[in-house]
Amino acid sequence: MLSEFKNFILRGNVLDLAVGVIIGSAFTAVVKSFTNNLISPLLGIFLGKVDFSKIVLTVGSAQFKVGMFVNDIINFIIIAFVIFIIIKAVNKIVKKQDAAVIPSKEEEYLKDIRDLLEKQAK
Repeated sequence: MLSEFKNFILRGNVLDLAVGVIIGSAFTAVVKSFTNNLISPLLGIFLGKVDFSKIVLTVGSAQFKVGMFVNDIINFIIIAFVIFIIIKAVNKIVKKQDAAVIPSKEEEYLKDIRDLLEKQAK
């Protein structure tokens, strides 16, 4: 059972996922800092408040942290946009690689021979 677990952990997909989660966490921290330290003050200038994250709507004893919610929405939009750009770039690279792999005449002949042999075997 221990060797099965070791094989599972050392598979490429699990390691790639772990790296992705770690990089994603670090990227999220950078985006959060970007939003809190650059975007929010910029929006605060237009809204007349210096600290945008402190906008709170109080109803009775309940406090609705509208500014923090807006910060989180901005974080989400930035992260989603970056992921969108990365996926578009990766798809473009993969498309170019697929187009670059043009089979040679020999490969085409071998495929034709393989197909004919498969037909004869049936």
